[in-house]
Amino acid sequence: MTLDLEYAFSIDVQLSPEVHIGRGHRERLTFTPIMGGVVRGPRLSGVVLPNGGDWGVEREGTSQLEARYLLQAHDGAIIDILNRGYYRASAEVERRFAAGEAVDDNEYYFRCAPVFQTDAPAHRWLAEHQFVGTARVLGSDISIDVYSVT
Repeated sequence: MTLDLEYAFSIDVQLSPEVHIGRGHRERLTFTPIMGGVVRGPRLSGVVLPNGGDWGVEREGTSQLEARYLLQAHDGAIIDILNRGYYRASAEVERRFAAGEAVDDNEYYFRCAPVFQTDAPAHRWLAEHQFVGTARVLGSDISIDVYSVT
């Protein structure tokens, strides 16, 4: 058996500044509010609804992320997304991000595995397939390219 990836859509997520929650000296827990965004692509278009969030636990330079938020498709259907992933970048890349410099996507690791839920018949395919994503930092926001595993 071979697995193939088919590009489905992109999610551009607008973020508020992260909130440091704490945890301990070897790890750091944060929450980043999701303020909105846009969904665009061949299989889905719509908007990211505000009031979701992304929880991150950083341990020794790698952040384990878990975001939960809602999408509203172009036809009005509401879609729940739970997106888990990992982010890792060198101190130099983080410095360049903080300075507002452009950083190539290949200079850091940002991958995810979104899971969708909806009872909307036109979008039921989202709840019936496995997805993976590649994400990139866009200033203070992120963009996620979502692929269906076929």
